[in-house]
Amino acid sequence: MHTGSRERIFGRNAVFEVLRAERRGVMALEIAEGVEARGGMKRLLDQAARSSVTVRRVRRSELDRESDSHQGVAATVEAYPYVDIGDILERAATLHEQPFILLLDLIQNPQNLGTLLRTAEAVGVHGVVVAAHRAAGITPAVVSSSSGACEHLRVARGNLAQAMDRLRQAGVRLVGLESGPDARPLHALDLSGPLGLVVGNEGEGMRRLVRQSCDQLAQLPMRGQVDSLNAAVAGSLALYAAWAARGYAGCRPEAPGVGYIDGGGES
Repeated sequence: MHTGSRERIFGRNAVFEVLRAERRGVMALEIAEGVEARGGMKRLLDQAARSSVTVRRVRRSELDRESDSHQGVAATVEAYPYVDIGDILERAATLHEQPFILLLDLIQNPQNLGTLLRTAEAVGVHGVVVAAHRAAGITPAVVSSSSGACEHLRVARGNLAQAMDRLRQAGVRLVGLESGPDARPLHALDLSGPLGLVVGNEGEGMRRLVRQSCDQLAQLPMRGQVDSLNAAVAGSLALYAAWAARGYAGCRPEAPGVGYIDGGGES
């Protein structure tokens, strides 16, 4: 839900990450009456206190009127802070790492976008580029579906072909996911250098101009009877393959495995 330059975020993980990232102001934080300060809620309230955000108790029915998945939490926040391509490249330079960027060509489903952003944040991409038109942006639904991961990402929004040209000029090699005959198996490509991974639309894949702007086309090997994967799944697998090729750079030693967050409980 948008209100001018403000929007409403619902759900414990999403609101917690907005607070923790501290990239946009939080004007109001509401907790449903009766919700106990334990588990994930205590973590959220502790973060609100550290961020000097005032908490207001409200009737659950007030939140029910706005969302059916609020988990007893809502926040009024500033609009999402998009960045420029230069900010993404600067992030890589600051970390003394080869650029690792995800480009999304007309991903329209908020759940798919959220999944891709969550994976991108998990593997340490330096930024994400999304199309400005006919594609999902960082809406409250995407914040929720990414479990707040988008709050820690640098996301640029604009003309994808122009963004690709700028990245190529910066020495970034652009690899598009494609199932056609010109695509090579993903494992046959060197993904360790400056990389822009391009994932196409859920139904039609990459647009012609975007495909032509790629330096290489890659496909995921398949064994079963189906001939394609969901865009979010394919993109996530490719992101992990690229991170593996980079030696799992930056992997936290205290968290070597896959973590799962239960976004549905209120403990």
